[in-house]
Amino acid sequence: MFEKQHLVEIARTPMPFGKYAGRPLIDLPEEYLLWFSKEGFPVGRLGQLMALTLEIKIEGLQGLITPLK
Repeated sequence: MFEKQHLVEIARTPMPFGKYAGRPLIDLPEEYLLWFSKEGFPVGRLGQLMALTLEIKIEGLQGLITPLK
């Protein structure tokens, strides 16, 4: 389950490292998030938000995030 604040965080939190550093979490490719789901999401809030971002993408709910950017 997610709250509005989670959606805002996904829209505005930049990826802090890696190939997609600086991109908002919602703009990360689904394949990239799937890789993390297999290898392990980062520990802490970032990992939680990335996992939620993947769920949103899998369910096709990105439209919920667009107005929050």
